[in-house]
Parts: sequence; structure tokens; C-alpha cells
Amino acid sequence: MKISVITATYNSEKTLRDTLDSILAQTYPDIESIIVDGASKDGTMDIVREYEPRFQGRMRWISEPDKGIYDAMNKGIQMASGDVIGVLNSDDFYHDERVVEDIANAFEQKKVDCIYGNLVFIDVKNKNNTLRIWKGSQHECGAFLRGWHPAHPTFYAKRIWFERFGGFKLQYAVSADFELMLRFIEKGQIRNAYLDRYFVKMRMGGESTGSIQNIIKGNKNILRALRDNGFKPSRFYLIRRLIPKAWDMFKLKIENKLHK
Repeated sequence: MKISVITATYNSEKTLRDTLDSILAQTYPDIESIIVDGASKDGTMDIVREYEPRFQGRMRWISEPDKGIYDAMNKGIQMASGDVIGVLNSDDFYHDERVVEDIANAFEQKKVDCIYGNLVFIDVKNKNNTLRIWKGSQHECGAFLRGWHPAHPTFYAKRIWFERFGGFKLQYAVSADFELMLRFIEKGQIRNAYLDRYFVKMRMGGESTGSIQNIIKGNKNILRALRDNGFKPSRFYLIRRLIPKAWDMFKLKIENKLHK
């Protein structure tokens, strides 16, 4: 089973080495690394070219302007030749060297179409400082309507479902990952399994987690995604989602103050 790992980059020279090193360190041999760069103006592509020989033909890349990270991911999906597709963002890295091997084994043993797991949020300035833990759980019918969804950096799905259902829909902006997983799991009802292990360490402070305003905007797009896919969320849906997010933001600010 070949697993394609898509990494979208744009001016990522400060963090990309961590990402690529963590892919190279994986014990699973059949990984295809796909880099989709948005015409970076820093040394990002110098790093990609430096690392390319180390992948021994298992890396493919393009560098051209795009319409944002989800447009880049869609390009990566089109480039992918693996049986399974996942994403490893350019400021993230795998939790340990056995992550992809465990994902591949889970696909084989559980006979499912997608896998998801746990996520560690880390400090942008100190990758050894854990700020928050995302513990997943097994999907149950209707769970998306109750505020549940997988952590997207841990979501791996068979390529055939991207071909059938399509990729990321850019109109949902920072919530395009939620909409895709909703379409695959809740609406499409593909066979899925939760793997209770940490997949990725993610630097906190990206577009979707960087401010309360972005969180509110993202949740409005989530409501739109639910309705567009034929679901009717309750009027308390946003409140139920926003309170935990706001609490996490508050804890993050306190943590940052304590470390200054």
C-alpha cells in the first residue's frame, strides 16, 4: 500500500526541514512525498531541492501561485499516485517514526476507507512545549451534528474516495477540511476507524486557530457546510463548538504570558 503525503508550502523555510525529516524518519517504506509550493519567495524551494535526492525518487513537487492552502492540497491530490492520501502541513511533523506504519497496518487490519487519530498542539517558538492535546474518538452516526469531527492533520483516506467525492471546496475557506470530512464520513458513510495514537505535532497559531475572529468565521462556514450537505444543525450548535475553542484560546494566552 503506497501512502501519499501532501505538504503545501509557502515561505516555509523556518519549519520545512522538521516536516521532511519526520517523513524520512518513518519506518514505513512506501511513502510518496508531494510538495505543492505557492511560489515561495524565501528559501523554501532550495530546501525542497536539497532534500529531493534523499527521497530516492519518492518525492514530487511543483511551485506556482495558488489560491491558498486548500487549492494547493487539491493540486497535491491530483498529483498523488498512492492508494491512501494524507496531509502533513509544512509547519507540522510526525509524532514519531512509526506513525505511517501504524496507519498502513490499520487500513489493512480494520478494512476501512479512512483513518484518523490524535493530535498534539505545540508552541510555535518551542516545539517541545505542548499547549493542547486533541484526543479523537470513533465516529458515530450523527456525530458531526453534535460538534464532533476528526483532527484534519490526522485524516487519511483512500484515493478512490477523493476521485468519487472530489477534493476541498474553496468557498468554505478555513473550514474546507471540515466540509470534506463531513462529506466523506457523515454524508458519504465511508467505512472509518479511529486509531488511538498520536499522529502529528502541530504548531499552534495557524489561520484557523490564530484568533477568536477566525474561529467564529470558521464556525459560520461550518454551519454553511452542514446545510449545504443536507444537514440541519441545532440553534445551539455554534455555542457548543465555540465554548471549548474560546477556553483553549484563553489557556493558550495564559500559557504564553507565563513563559514570557
